Amino acid sequence: MKHVFVFDPKAFYNQQWKMDNILDGIGQYFRTQEKVDFSVQFSRYRRNAIGIINDEAEKTAADEIIRIYAIGGEEVLFDCLNASAHFPNTQLALIPYGESNSFLKIFGEDKAESFKDIPSLVQGRALPTDIIKWGINYALNSCYIGMDSAISRNLKDLKSRSNKGSYLLFSIIPSFTGNFFVAFDKRSAARDYKITIDDSDYSGQYSLIHIANGPYHAGKKTGASEAVPDDGLLNITLIRASHPLGTLASVSKYLNGKRPKNCLFTQGKKISVHSDNQMCIQIDNEYVLDTDINLNVVHHAAQIVAAEGLSYLPGSNSAL
Repeated sequence: MKHVFVFDPKAFYNQQWKMDNILDGIGQYFRTQEKVDFSVQFSRYRRNAIGIINDEAEKTAADEIIRIYAIGGEEVLFDCLNASAHFPNTQLALIPYGESNSFLKIFGEDKAESFKDIPSLVQGRALPTDIIKWGINYALNSCYIGMDSAISRNLKDLKSRSNKGSYLLFSIIPSFTGNFFVAFDKRSAARDYKITIDDSDYSGQYSLIHIANGPYHAGKKTGASEAVPDDGLLNITLIRASHPLGTLASVSKYLNGKRPKNCLFTQGKKISVHSDNQMCIQIDNEYVLDTDINLNVVHHAAQIVAAEGLSYLPGSNSAL
């Protein structure tokens, strides 16, 4: 097995010492092993990790397993997933140094630190995992369309324009007022959508569309609490539009783990969404503006490494 550690240096802003400690831990572990093949790489810009992993795969025998370690937040994870999804003998390990690392919470609220233990990940088993196909791209956790994605995009834009201190101070404003103003914006909170789920029509006016492969988002359990990433299905929630304050209450309730009364819930393998005007779409930590999006689940297309013998929630039933 070949081990490739891909760092996102941006995740260690002003914390070079922390990245150095991880590098020391990797070196110390592999110095005690025999006949190991490992490399350490740094993703300097978006999509850089895809080229890095492609290069590593080209230098590896066709029957050899490559285990990729995405070290950082959701940006480097997205890039590593999109590279590894194209190679059959690739496994992906998540080493969480981002802000929320939502996907890992499915293993337990307190288990994220276990995924920072290098020996545990090197020795861990890989779990067959569903991923979401979006055009030529892949996502691991979820897709949001509508109100919440607009709020998240505004917050991300604020962060990119601010230094770290200013962001921590002014991110309080979107927390209290951003949701309120977006709730009154019909382009985000009350829009007509043409929606097809597994060839059935679900068209209507909605404030939020959530396509989930896992139950967590932004570090919290959502109303899609039963979503598991190994059952061959996407959990799809459509929250019907209402008056602004009602919309605000419904979306807030859903994002805090409950399902409001004006929520339509179903499961499916594919979904297409169309709007006459550009939609704000958040897929994992990526944001796009488009009038159409088509998503489908790809059953067990990824191999995600679990630390400490952990596994996904018990009782998931394959839909295939």
